[in-house]
Amino acid sequence: MIPADLRYHKEHEWVRLKGNQATVGISDFAQDALGDIVFIELPKVGTAVKAGQQIGEIESTKTTSTLYTPVSGNIVQVNGELKDHPEVVNSEPYGRGWMVVIDLSTAGEVDTLMTAAQYDAFLANQKKG
Repeated sequence: MIPADLRYHKEHEWVRLKGNQATVGISDFAQDALGDIVFIELPKVGTAVKAGQQIGEIESTKTTSTLYTPVSGNIVQVNGELKDHPEVVNSEPYGRGWMVVIDLSTAGEVDTLMTAAQYDAFLANQKKG
């Protein structure tokens, strides 16, 4: 199930907008493809980021994957729980498994990301290919 209240990036990150802040995590599709997540490297609070930039890494028993930011701004919060419990991303990718909160520098940027329906179609095309 793809939450309808989020926006999605082609690299499988999601954004939940609340005021001028965007919470970022990875989609259920991404965590499933990665398998059991064993380590997550996140940026430091205060880091300035640009949309599409690498902001961390996610290591699983299968592979290491890059974490990108779908939006630009400043990191104002990181999910400290993931340091000791990265597996939370596997069980709750849209809840407790969030990665960072970004104070947006460009408000309309979120509107360029895919809606849930667009992301669903994007995933269907990827599975075909």
